[in-house]
Amino acid sequence: MIRFTRRTMLEGLAAGALAAPFASRVANAATQTFALVTINEQALFFNQLNDGARKAASKAGVNLVIYNPNNDPTAQNNAIDDYIEQKVQGIIVDAIDVNGIMPAVQKASAAGIPVVAVDAILPPGPQKSQIGVDNEGGGGVIGKYFLDYVQKEMGGKTSLGIVGALNSYIQNLRQKGFQDAIKADPGIKLAQVVDGRNIQDNAMSVSETLLTGNPELSSIYATGEPALIGAIAAVQSESRTKSIKIVGWDLSAQAIAGIDAGFVIAVVQQDPVLLGAAAVDALLAITTGKGVPARINTKLTIVTKDNVGPYRKMFS
Repeated sequence: MIRFTRRTMLEGLAAGALAAPFASRVANAATQTFALVTINEQALFFNQLNDGARKAASKAGVNLVIYNPNNDPTAQNNAIDDYIEQKVQGIIVDAIDVNGIMPAVQKASAAGIPVVAVDAILPPGPQKSQIGVDNEGGGGVIGKYFLDYVQKEMGGKTSLGIVGALNSYIQNLRQKGFQDAIKADPGIKLAQVVDGRNIQDNAMSVSETLLTGNPELSSIYATGEPALIGAIAAVQSESRTKSIKIVGWDLSAQAIAGIDAGFVIAVVQQDPVLLGAAAVDALLAITTGKGVPARINTKLTIVTKDNVGPYRKMFS
């Protein structure tokens, strides 16, 4: 019988402290044990990634343990150290701080434990594979879509706000790709960038500040699921759904409702279930003596009112 174990960081512990160890569970596992170190379990994206990893592990007969650091990069490093001591057979990491995670990745590799990176792309190092979308390229794709929309539907002019997560390497790439795509258009004026820190409540708060401080604002770009949900909530609370158009990343029930209402015009959608499954499959290949590509790219889709239908059941 396959048993999945999830640990969460206990509130009130010092930064980087881990929840009670469960080394005995790992040591006694009859099958291979892989560890997935995620970013948080607030965002639906990460929960779907976890689900994909679980299903792939179950299918392969692999024991999977998941650690939730609640957005704390130090806790991610400490979790990897803990899993090294427990002698897991492989580690999947979705890094918060892609540079800060590297000493832990190198330590795991030195201990003979293969590491694959999912979602967040790490700098060159001993990790065996990098699995994810082209975040900067995706930012460029949604930027070009936004440019076209502004020309066709907004008279060629807009005052733009960006709700980002400046502590997230991934979302900074998405922001860069988007801004590079729109910067040559004189009709798009960047009013302000605010930092939601990849936390939904923070994103809503800074989005409200963005709206209050920029009454002329007519569009918003949100770089991730918490940023997008926060921006949607702020626009609704300020009763500005008729005057502001939103583009962003990662669907949710709130984003689909915004598409239906007409003020969310496009969302970049990844396949987080596929990401999680691909990471487990890559580790399984590595631990059974097979090679894997150094880079595994997964697809992304621009979701609009025209193609949102098939995604509804995911969020019903």
